[in-house]
Amino acid sequence: MTDRCPHFEAIRPVPPRTRGCEECEKLGERWIGLRLCLTCGHVGCCDDSKHTHATKHFHATQHPMIRSLERGDRWGWCYVDNRLFDPMPGSVPGLWKRLKSKLSRRA
Repeated sequence: MTDRCPHFEAIRPVPPRTRGCEECEKLGERWIGLRLCLTCGHVGCCDDSKHTHATKHFHATQHPMIRSLERGDRWGWCYVDNRLFDPMPGSVPGLWKRLKSKLSRRA
């Protein structure tokens, strides 16, 4: 069972805005892993990537919650409390498949 976090209130049912890291795509750069902002749908690269755009997005917006967009991952992170949640609330079987389907319809 996942513990509660006061920042869960910032979670919205938002789809990813892009297929990859928004900023890296504009720069023509590669990323290692993708993170989804659970407040606005921004997709940013992880802290193992060169530009760490997901964390930069948090510092710019103060949107506290992200989840991994990597296949099979169910975890999320609260930047404010520096806490890992596995599984992240709202992690449901088939989520990755539904997100991928939505993104392919946009392309």
